Amino acid sequence: MLVLLSIAIITLDFRGDLRGTITSARRSAGDAVAPLDRAVDDVLRPVGSFLEGAIDYGSLQQQNAKLRFELARREAAAEQLQSVRQRLHMLSALEKLPWADVAALPTVAAEVIGQNASNFEATVVLDKGSTQGVGVGMPVVDGAGLVGHVIQVDSGQCTVQLVTDVRSVVSVTVGTSGTLATVVGGGPGNPLQVQYVAPTVHLRRGMVLASSSEKLGAYPAGIPVARVTTFHASASATTQTVRARPAADLSNLSFVDIVQVEPPG
Repeated sequence: MLVLLSIAIITLDFRGDLRGTITSARRSAGDAVAPLDRAVDDVLRPVGSFLEGAIDYGSLQQQNAKLRFELARREAAAEQLQSVRQRLHMLSALEKLPWADVAALPTVAAEVIGQNASNFEATVVLDKGSTQGVGVGMPVVDGAGLVGHVIQVDSGQCTVQLVTDVRSVVSVTVGTSGTLATVVGGGPGNPLQVQYVAPTVHLRRGMVLASSSEKLGAYPAGIPVARVTTFHASASATTQTVRARPAADLSNLSFVDIVQVEPPG
């Protein structure tokens, strides 16, 4: 019956007898169904997008992993290049030391292979020893200044006490007047203490304190030891309270020179 009814309606529509009526009914039905169609589409579109994203999730995750790997590889390459440049800069600074009293002395280039730092002790281990002519007491420098001196030697390595070690004592000259003072280590991370500086001695921030061969001097003269950071003297004080920082960058040691000079007895 439904098939016959459908055929009858199609025939009448084709002949034009009920074309207006059917067209009106079709339009009314379309208007009635359109809101429902939009509502269904609004509901199903996010579901479809979610299913599509779920299908592609594995591929996107793999692409993200590849991008992260590539980014990490490039960052590592950049860091390695920077490290190589820094090491080359340190080596070139050691080729010709700028201090006249040291430039004529024989030196042994060495690489830092170990560090030991506590609240008081500050030492590093170098890859050169007695086989290369290294002896106890020899000064160790970098391109900027004094690093410390050798305190223990084995055949293939040695231990260096840094100027920041609390046991380190270095005799220095202050300014061009040749006034003597003593730089004492304050421990890793702490400023150096400059002792025996009279209130009449003129100081300024950044002033270089160079090694002296007088009194407690165990180093060739003229090596930069420290730079003044703060100074103060009260009205009744007999000496100034002076603090300084090492001339050498002890936090970033890589290559150094061992100056092959025996300390005074």
